[in-house]
Amino acid sequence: MAISRSQLAKELEPGLNALFGMEYNRYDDEHAEIFDTETSDRAFEEEVMLSGFGNAPTKTEGAGVSFDDANEAYTARYTHETVALAFALTEEAIEDNLYDRLGARYTKALARSMAHSKQVKAAAVLNNAFNAAFTGGDGVELCSAVHPERNPNKCLVLIGGSSSAPFLFLDCCVLFAYP
Repeated sequence: MAISRSQLAKELEPGLNALFGMEYNRYDDEHAEIFDTETSDRAFEEEVMLSGFGNAPTKTEGAGVSFDDANEAYTARYTHETVALAFALTEEAIEDNLYDRLGARYTKALARSMAHSKQVKAAAVLNNAFNAAFTGGDGVELCSAVHPERNPNKCLVLIGGSSSAPFLFLDCCVLFAYP
């Protein structure tokens, strides 16, 4: 539906003091500090988590080396979305407007709308981090206390939060110090 003169009635009459309501504080691309951005020409992307190995046991002299299995633990699929919004103006609304260039004003508003939509979609990942209805590739929410682990010799480490309100889990790593 096009924006017509009936929607801009005050802008067609002399005596209007100001137009406001389209300029607000804008925020930088805050999602860029949290997420990496990649390009794609596919309908979806998949990432597969590999399970890795358990802790390496100590081997006695002459004994055989222990072997462990590695498997694919789970797959996360990211399905791309198209976000779109447009506007249209009637020729009469453009010609009869007395105060500004409608196209330029609404083009800026459209750009702000698209940028805001990107921020809201990115924030949804964190806003739903404790919500069981929003699960990741392992089948549980981002801040779950029960992320599955295939190998019982590996552990999950709690970073921040507490046992009743966890913040983030990381896989343990074995670090070797060499002289």
